[in-house]
Amino acid sequence: MMIEMNFETARHNMIEQQIRPWNVIDPVALDALEMIPRENYVADNMKGSAFSDAELPIGHNQVMLFPKIEAKILQSVQVKKTDNVLEIGTGSGYMSALLAHLAEKVCSVEIYAELSQNAQEKLRSEDFDNVTFVIDDGTEATEQTIAQQGPYDVIVLTGSVTQLPETYKQSLKTGGRLFAVIGSAPAMEATLITRVSADQFACEVLFETEIPALENMAEVTCFEL
Repeated sequence: MMIEMNFETARHNMIEQQIRPWNVIDPVALDALEMIPRENYVADNMKGSAFSDAELPIGHNQVMLFPKIEAKILQSVQVKKTDNVLEIGTGSGYMSALLAHLAEKVCSVEIYAELSQNAQEKLRSEDFDNVTFVIDDGTEATEQTIAQQGPYDVIVLTGSVTQLPETYKQSLKTGGRLFAVIGSAPAMEATLITRVSADQFACEVLFETEIPALENMAEVTCFEL
């Protein structure tokens, strides 16, 4: 006899057993993780693994990040209800939903049309109407998308980059926060960049990790921080 999974209990256990032990204690971030049904953003045949401590495949050789990494991202950027957010790498749409739950509006860029369209359907089913989806290469879309939708209070890169393109930094408002995993495997650093003034940025390495690169980012010539 098949036992039906209790998603609410599984989600709560994920937070208590995986996320809190990783020093994610911000109540706003934890509440968002409790509220957004992660199981809705994985394939039907993987719902039982939605809360596992693992990266989950979502197609096109892309993955859904570890829950604890997603939680760390959310805690680090401190999204506010008035924030304008840019996400590079829509992926499953789960991080888009977390950001949209907390922000005024989100612009999410994804290179793969199928992933973007799937994410749009999922967010529409949960009544999110504050997300603009752009199907484009993040390395190409920055200039036009940022000019139209920015500047931003928060920018999140859901894949790693060898170096951070200057365009992203310059698209932050003063006081804006940017999360990126920077470096090459196995030496990658999850980094929070805050725009202090028009020409000053504070850079804080949060933790070491390794996540898949954003598509085409490995070949981009970028500026150093």
